[in-house]
Amino acid sequence: MMTAVRGMRDFLPEDAWRLHRLEQAAREVFSRYGFHEIRTPLLEWSELFTRAVGETTDIVEKEMYTFPDRKGKSLSLRPEGTASVVRAFINHGQGQRLPWRVWYRGPMFRYERPQEGRSRQFHQIGCEEFGAAGPLADAQVIAMAMHFLAGIGLGNRLDLEINTLGCPDCRAPYRERLADKLRAHAAALCDNCQQRLARNPLRVLDCKIPGCRVVAERAPHAREHLCAACAEHFSGLEAYLGALDLAWRYNPLMVRGLDYYTRTVFEITTQELGAQNAVAAGGRYDGLVAAMGGRPTPAVGFAMGMERLMALVGTMAGGIAPPDFFLAAVGVEAQAPGLILAERLRAAGRVVEMSQEGGSMKNVMKQAGRSGAPVALILGPDEVAARQVMVKEMASGAQRSVAWDEMLT
Repeated sequence: MMTAVRGMRDFLPEDAWRLHRLEQAAREVFSRYGFHEIRTPLLEWSELFTRAVGETTDIVEKEMYTFPDRKGKSLSLRPEGTASVVRAFINHGQGQRLPWRVWYRGPMFRYERPQEGRSRQFHQIGCEEFGAAGPLADAQVIAMAMHFLAGIGLGNRLDLEINTLGCPDCRAPYRERLADKLRAHAAALCDNCQQRLARNPLRVLDCKIPGCRVVAERAPHAREHLCAACAEHFSGLEAYLGALDLAWRYNPLMVRGLDYYTRTVFEITTQELGAQNAVAAGGRYDGLVAAMGGRPTPAVGFAMGMERLMALVGTMAGGIAPPDFFLAAVGVEAQAPGLILAERLRAAGRVVEMSQEGGSMKNVMKQAGRSGAPVALILGPDEVAARQVMVKEMASGAQRSVAWDEMLT
């Protein structure tokens, strides 16, 4: 028996309906903030992610699905959405239309160990805003994420955590001081963090291994080494979040897993998902557009994992709606007239499920019951001859005959 590839999952109709509902809720909220949908390819040149995400990140080193095309050029399935959006921003000259606000949805791919809430193919919804350098944009993007999450019923089950990473000017001296402090405790770090220490010491702060966490908690904070402009930016963000009455917690160990972040980084977390507790995450990436060959453009954004949202929301109100009618065509003679009637009702905007294989009245009515339709339309030889339809209310069992033409009015 063939099975799905490990780490990939099927979305059965009920799950697909829930996914669609979340996407629709996102579209409604984001449009109120002036964000419009963009769709980018699943497949990009590998160099895009190497340059944007960072060569020393786990994503690039270990997790990308990468392969050569027929000409030997390296391609990768997208592991995240921001890099593709930035490429599109540059390719299509959107720097002339600032501010440029877009949101995206769709599958991403990372070769990770499959576990609860994390698959190798997973779905994200994300937002990116280009052209606004100040903390007001950061606060608005955070508020938009919280607004969306509150709208799907998660408002009182979330925590907002914020940190600042500074800019290249103040991060370089901080990175050196951090590395010096970490080297003094290198023996207590895991093998992975010992390698990170030489290449990107900030990533040590993000390690979840207990021994590394103890060392990280004693390390200096980026906020203590900000330049004047970055300190003012973070103070401004604090003021705007206060004005919005958004509760938040300062988390000096949050650095995010992508190298392109500058200044503000944030996560929206929950205590209901175990170790994989981030519901939404993002921040500012003012240098990424220029690093990828575009004109220097400030930007800020976030992404949300849809599978995690689905796990938190659980059974959403509503569900797949049953058809308006179940058309029971009993006997071969009723099949063609039944098909004509069903098509005309569908053309009039009604949802009609029709019996396919004929069979006895008993079997066909069992199908009608399973469909969930409130009304069954019964066509047998007698009804076809009289050009009538038997209309049965499934809840009460009440029946009445209706003329064919009347049924279509």
